Amino acid sequence: MSAPRTTAPGSQLIETPERVALRRAVADLGGRYGSAYYLAKARAGRPADELWAEAGKAGYLGVNLPAEYGGGGGGITDLAIVLEELGTAGCPLLLLIVSPAICGTVIARYGTEEQKRHWLPGLADGSRRMAFGITEPDAGSNSHRISTVARRDREDWLLTGRKVFVSGIDHCDAVLFVARTEDARTGKLKPALFVVPRDTPGFEYRPIPMELVAPERQFQVFLDDVRLPAEALVGDENAGLLQLFAGLNPERVMTAAFSLGLARQALGKAVEYARTRVVWSTPIGAHQGLAHPLAQCAVEIELARLMTQKAALLYDAGEDAAAGEAANMAKYAAGEAAARTVDQAVQTLGGNGLTQEYGLGALLTATRVGRVAPVSREMVLNYVAQHTLGLPKSY
Repeated sequence: MSAPRTTAPGSQLIETPERVALRRAVADLGGRYGSAYYLAKARAGRPADELWAEAGKAGYLGVNLPAEYGGGGGGITDLAIVLEELGTAGCPLLLLIVSPAICGTVIARYGTEEQKRHWLPGLADGSRRMAFGITEPDAGSNSHRISTVARRDREDWLLTGRKVFVSGIDHCDAVLFVARTEDARTGKLKPALFVVPRDTPGFEYRPIPMELVAPERQFQVFLDDVRLPAEALVGDENAGLLQLFAGLNPERVMTAAFSLGLARQALGKAVEYARTRVVWSTPIGAHQGLAHPLAQCAVEIELARLMTQKAALLYDAGEDAAAGEAANMAKYAAGEAAARTVDQAVQTLGGNGLTQEYGLGALLTATRVGRVAPVSREMVLNYVAQHTLGLPKSY
C-alpha cells in the first residue's frame, strides 16, 4: 500500500540531506513493522518492544540527545521526523513524545552531570524509558493550579499528590513529575521537577480504561509522602517554570508530528483505495466528490508539516519565545488536519473504513489525542488570540 510521497522534488531546500536520509531510513524501519504489528500489540495490551528496541539500536530514539551521552547530537527537528515517519508507516509510538522528547530534553538541558550520565544513555538507546506526569484531575490545562506538593524533610523531599493520564508507566523505569515547592521567601508555590523511580515506596499507579487503541496505556497516579533524595530534583529549584517549558514546547512539536503521521497514514490508505476500487468501470478516485476532499487533506497536511518544521527549528535554535508560539500553532494545525483526513479516509472507504483490516477506525480515536492533548485546541486559540493578536485575556 503506497503512502503520499515522503519527500518532494527540491525537498533538500527545506531539509538537509541528512534529514532526508533520516526520513527514508525511519520510513523503511516502520514499513517492516506496519500497522498490523502495531495494532496487534495495542489490542493485546502489550508494548511495541521489538520496534522500540530496533529504533533505539539504530540511534533513532536518541537522535535529539547530546552525543556525549549516547545520543545523535541532533534536535527536536530530527526526533519529530522519526515520530512522523513511524506514524506514517502505521506505528505512531506515543512514548516518543514523552521519554526522549520531554524527559530527555529536560534532563539534557537542566540535569546534573550525574543525572545526565545515569539517564540519557538509556533513554537514547531505548534500554530505559521515562514517563511524564503533569496533568491533575482538578487542574486540567491550568498548570498554575497543580496541587502535587514537594516539601523538604531535612535533606530529602516528600512528594504528595495525584496525577492522571500518565502514559506508559508500566513499562517505564521512572516518571518525571511536575510538583510545586514552597518559596521560602514569599511562601508561594512554584513548579519543580522530580525524577521518581517506579518502584519507590508510596508511589501507586492504576490503569485508566480508555477507548484509545495504543500500546501505551494511560494511568492515574497516587503519591503519598513519597520520600525522595535531594538528587531527585532536576535542575534549579528556583527555575522550575523555565525548565518545565523546556519540555512542554518539544511536547507540542512532537504531538504535531504524531498527528501528521496519523494523517499521512490515513491519506495513504484512502488514496490507494480510491485508485484501485472500481465501481461502474471507473476508479472511485476519478470522481471529484472524493478526489477534491482528499486533495484538500493533502494541502492541509503539507501546511501543518511546514509549521511543525518551523516550530522545531526555532526550538533547536534556542528561540524559545518564538518556538512557543509556533509549537502551539503547529499542534493545532496538525491536529485539525489529522482529524479531517482520517474522517475523509473512512468516508472514502465506506464500510471498509470501519473494518479492522484497514485500521482506520482505530485512528478515529487516536486523532483526538492531537486535539485535546497536551493542551486543548481551545486553549491554543486562547494563546494565539492573546499573544499573537494582542487581544484581552479571556480566562
